[in-house]
Amino acid sequence: MQLTQFSDYSLRVLLYLTAHPSRVVPLQEISRSYGVSHHHLVKVVRRLSERGLVECVRGRSGGVRLGRPPADINIGALVRATEPHLDLVECFDRETNTCPIDGVCGLKGVLKHATSAFLGVLDGHTLADFEPRAAALIKVWRRHQSDELTG
Repeated sequence: MQLTQFSDYSLRVLLYLTAHPSRVVPLQEISRSYGVSHHHLVKVVRRLSERGLVECVRGRSGGVRLGRPPADINIGALVRATEPHLDLVECFDRETNTCPIDGVCGLKGVLKHATSAFLGVLDGHTLADFEPRAAALIKVWRRHQSDELTG
């Protein structure tokens, strides 16, 4: 299973904001910290804002901040909200399924069970679970930003 880049960036933005709870963070700062396109992050932040996960602050000292406490942002719910579908194989989607062995191979149930288990693990975590890692994350981000400026 592989998450889309959109989900990956959504998780990264939320981790960054969790590590910087006391301020509004410019999107460009997050972009530099991860070496990710500012344009991609604008789309991610727009979706996160629509879901109330982040708040956008306009103006000269604008940026983004968490829209809810980290304990109220569930990782499983976030992945469900940012993934277009979690269809591991073609037969999961009735409308596009053309698999000739669907219904007799037996894999569909196993793969659905695996997907449920994956999401179940994510459901057991919120952003608050990652708050203790803030200091280490900030150190890595600063080093990456410094490398970007000197590299």
